[in-house]
Amino acid sequence: MEKKMCVGVIGLVMGRHHLKGLVDRNIEVAAICDINPETLKKEGDLYNIPEEKRFTDWKELLKIEEMNAVLIITPDQLHREMSEAFLAAGKHVMCEKPLAIVREDLDAIVKAAEKSDKVFMVGQICRFTPAFVKAKQLVDDGVIGDLYYMESEYAHDYFKIMHEWRADPNRHGVIGGGCHAVDLLRWFGGDVEEVFAYGTHTLLPNAPYNDATVAVMKWNKDLMGKVFVSTGCKRPYTMRTQLWGSKGTILCDNTSDTMQLWTLGEDGIDVKKEPEIIPVDINNHNVCHEFDVFADHVLNGTPVQMTAFEGAKTVATCMAIVESSMTGKPVAPNYKFD
Repeated sequence: MEKKMCVGVIGLVMGRHHLKGLVDRNIEVAAICDINPETLKKEGDLYNIPEEKRFTDWKELLKIEEMNAVLIITPDQLHREMSEAFLAAGKHVMCEKPLAIVREDLDAIVKAAEKSDKVFMVGQICRFTPAFVKAKQLVDDGVIGDLYYMESEYAHDYFKIMHEWRADPNRHGVIGGGCHAVDLLRWFGGDVEEVFAYGTHTLLPNAPYNDATVAVMKWNKDLMGKVFVSTGCKRPYTMRTQLWGSKGTILCDNTSDTMQLWTLGEDGIDVKKEPEIIPVDINNHNVCHEFDVFADHVLNGTPVQMTAFEGAKTVATCMAIVESSMTGKPVAPNYKFD
């Protein structure tokens, strides 16, 4: 069992938030890495990271013996090579979502993680968003009874952020961003049995994939749901989510400071006229809590919930949605990784 965390951070565009969390928690930073020297200097100077701990080549971090964990916050296309390399080097790994964007990379990462005795955790950040955490607690406590319908959305305008790695044909909006909403509903309902989807391509003509997709999802005979993904939407980023149960309903998102809970009145039949308004923190990228959970796995040996296998199943569900939208047929996600 590890006695302390000594962490490297690769990718400082989104990783700057993770780096701040490490510094705020007085976690030892073994190294930081980014291919852009200006970004590396900016974040290194901001957090007083010594020059000798700054790298533009991620492979240099493999040589740092005292580093026992790494945070991979890079474009999705790089996850496989980095994950395999650091696991082989005996490092604990937290890898950003989506785990990978092609099937063979999913297979390889799952295989490498299962072979290793090190912690491997996928960074499914929505599982740490305060409103969604509260909703999960309410569902698990039976407050709204048995779920029969769920829906979530990933609405994020890519017009100004359609960088080269986001324009990869394999990084369909459902896989790259919509995996947030898909994983969130998998967290509540478990593995999806079948999906059926439609897509349109009208708002991002230069994108090599549909910029809007809606998917109907079936868990079992008693639970169904819907995911809507729009990467060309004309509204601020949001992930509106609804959870409908036999005794009540939850309405929440990741950018509001309240959520709504509808429950039955004292007669147990009629719904109360007004919902309970529950205050929540706005923290849609709660990387500090995410790291705390990762550290708990490393330092205390607690069971990993967001394993490579779980991360791969979320991506497999997204891939089934994309396939259905292209073929016009229902698709069962393939959860077998060889």
